Amino acid sequence: MAQILTITLNPTVDLSTSAASVTPGPKLRCTTPEADPGGGGINVSRAIRFLGGESTAFTAVGGETGALLLRLLAEERVRFTAFSVSGGDTRQSMAITDQSTGEQYRFVMPGPYWNHDMVDESLNAIAAAATVDGIVVLSGSQPPGVPIDYTARLSRRLSAHGIQLFVDTSGAPLHELVKHPANPYVLRMDDVEAEDLAGRALPTRTDTADFAQALVERGVAENVIVARGSDGSTLANATGRWHASRAIDPADVVSAVGAGDSFVGAFSMALTRGDTFQQALCFGTAAASAAVLTAGTQLCSAQDVARLLPGCVLVEV
Repeated sequence: MAQILTITLNPTVDLSTSAASVTPGPKLRCTTPEADPGGGGINVSRAIRFLGGESTAFTAVGGETGALLLRLLAEERVRFTAFSVSGGDTRQSMAITDQSTGEQYRFVMPGPYWNHDMVDESLNAIAAAATVDGIVVLSGSQPPGVPIDYTARLSRRLSAHGIQLFVDTSGAPLHELVKHPANPYVLRMDDVEAEDLAGRALPTRTDTADFAQALVERGVAENVIVARGSDGSTLANATGRWHASRAIDPADVVSAVGAGDSFVGAFSMALTRGDTFQQALCFGTAAASAAVLTAGTQLCSAQDVARLLPGCVLVEV
């Protein structure tokens, strides 16, 4: 089985709590907070672990918060490789649920600043940690100071060694990757990001598939996945276009946090065990669906994924 290395340049210690109501002004008395290791790649590795798989989480860490992050990873038995940064402490993020409405408020900090040397050192360290014929998953935001073409640099470095790169990014780095294609193995985005890139609405699955296929034809990525929220996910590559969906009762949705990371973890895990892209798309969709059934910063559970997977509907688009 091919090995998975997840990359988190801007990890976080995720704190989740709740209050009777969230209103400005008075002190808000919160429930006892829960702390989880967080950040895109870390959550991908955690999801893989929850599903019974293995990966290594390559994560940048700094200061006391970084030390706490590593302790939390160890407690969850997630294998990791730490990359020390000197630009400040690892960030913290907070999710607060308003008990009166069920609405969730998420506060995300920027993270430590990276200088030029740290950027170059990280590229070298990732290339050294990755295994030939393995999969590297780059997921999550970039810290301040990291150039927007970082993903392209990493893609070129890894492809020269036969290593497949799965990218799940957003904002300026995503726009840069589309503007100057580096052709990673897989590129994933959500529907809001896709519509922003397309400059138009993508109301139907066909619209989404057309957009994803156009990116493939331009060499932006070999495989493009667009998550369409509760409708599931669409995948396009040189051989076809598919959509996987699983109906979830809106009343059962507890938190949208972690759905994307759960998808990426399950999808990557499925590919390394030899599943087809269609099978991986369904497995990822079931994991994303399972994640929305959990509270706070929790991810998918193997039991929920196993229960939801048979109901996944795969169609050609």
